Amino acid sequence: MPTYSYRLVNVFAENIFAGNPLAVFTDARGLDEQTMQLLAAQLNLSETTFVFPSAVASAKVRIFTPVNEMPFAGHPSLGTAAVIRGDRDEVSLELKAGVIPVRFDGDVATLTANTALYREGPPAASLAPALGLPLSAFAGDALCVDSGTEQLIIPLATAADVLACQPAPHLFRDVVLLGRKRDGTLVWAWQDGEIIARYFWSQHGQIVEDNGTGSACANLGAYLLRQGVGLPFAATMIQGHKAGRLAHLRLSIREDGRAEVGGRVVELGGGEFNL
Repeated sequence: MPTYSYRLVNVFAENIFAGNPLAVFTDARGLDEQTMQLLAAQLNLSETTFVFPSAVASAKVRIFTPVNEMPFAGHPSLGTAAVIRGDRDEVSLELKAGVIPVRFDGDVATLTANTALYREGPPAASLAPALGLPLSAFAGDALCVDSGTEQLIIPLATAADVLACQPAPHLFRDVVLLGRKRDGTLVWAWQDGEIIARYFWSQHGQIVEDNGTGSACANLGAYLLRQGVGLPFAATMIQGHKAGRLAHLRLSIREDGRAEVGGRVVELGGGEFNL
């Protein structure tokens, strides 16, 4: 009976029980896609990763939510990189979205995202009822951004508007997700020089909230670049207010326009499955 071990880490964690949790199976050789999906559903974290050898990077990584596989996600990339790093200052991950470099400064891991693709988003008039917000809450046009995962980035007027967001399930799936053609949406606003954000997506037919979304942070960086933000740029994006479990995501945009997302990774422990 083969044994598969995993490590449990929190990503974007400023203290041990903060941020977004992740399980990393450090040697997934022998696991097929169906079994990886079943293991992710069993653990029921927002994502679980599976590490394989790679001919083009430090490791090949597959990322699964409890219901599907993701081509790219930020906190799984950072958490996996931290688990496999050893004494290295940089590693690279072969994902379905391409090879992603990750560098380290102590317990802070930082990835460089892919160059983004853009598409026009729906108008505020259709987004307002889908998000349970008045039109006055919208601070600009929504934009579909894809740095490896397509998401809708929506600027709101105030942090209070972000916290008041209450998606209406049917409208959210039709207007925001386009029936699952998009992964989800980030609503965000400035407050005292920081970005207050929430990320919503669909799982098991329900609208759920993620409390530390690195892919959305990268897409927000691409959004800000499109809006003409001055470079180099750096800010902290904070999620998890509603869950009472804050995640601090460090967003930067280099002079060359590449978005970087980083955060502290804390390892808590691990376990094993006998399959």
